[in-house]
Amino acid sequence: MAITVFIADDQAMVRQGFGALLAAQNDISVVGDADNGVAAVTEVKRLRPDVVLMDVRMPQMNGLEAARALMSAHLDPPVRILMLTTFDIDDYVYEALTIGASGFMLKDAPADELIRGVRVVAAGEALLAPSVTRRLIADVTSRRAAPRTHPSTLAVLTPREREVLELIAQGLSNTEIAASLFVAEQTVKTHVGKVLGKLGLRDRAQAVVLAYESGLVTPG
Repeated sequence: MAITVFIADDQAMVRQGFGALLAAQNDISVVGDADNGVAAVTEVKRLRPDVVLMDVRMPQMNGLEAARALMSAHLDPPVRILMLTTFDIDDYVYEALTIGASGFMLKDAPADELIRGVRVVAAGEALLAPSVTRRLIADVTSRRAAPRTHPSTLAVLTPREREVLELIAQGLSNTEIAASLFVAEQTVKTHVGKVLGKLGLRDRAQAVVLAYESGLVTPG
């Protein structure tokens, strides 16, 4: 079945350009779009797309508020939100990750990256571009006086699970983690699942945020 996508952006050219690009893929179908956050929330609840491309800065209701509204609605099946921004450092995007967005990408990313991003998010993974996401989270957390999550939160993890969480926060894929730890990729998938389950996290994006906020990984 095709991946259904909804595009929320206040620029018509962006909506049309992204829409045409994605609709040209055999496995992706664009089911609707909106030019503001209020309309996006209403339409997404009605259409129930697999993935929402959500611009951070929109009128009436910005992308962060719209993402929060959609996540708090507990839609079934859950919608996956991929934030779009023209800024590589943006506190709004960081906050979006903490409330459940599956990742973010820059609007000027190459076309193949956008297509891959939609597929990755639709598959239930977080879109974590190491070169941008790690810098974003490190930049924001470094400006906070103290961790927002107490380190004791991680006490439920085994030493190996903590190690896996640290590698996730460094932007490594399951394949790369497996190579680093000299274990099978399926073993890594099991560890990742246990980390997310024990910590009550939705996906790898929230795992990265928690790793920084707890002090397990530090900026730089």
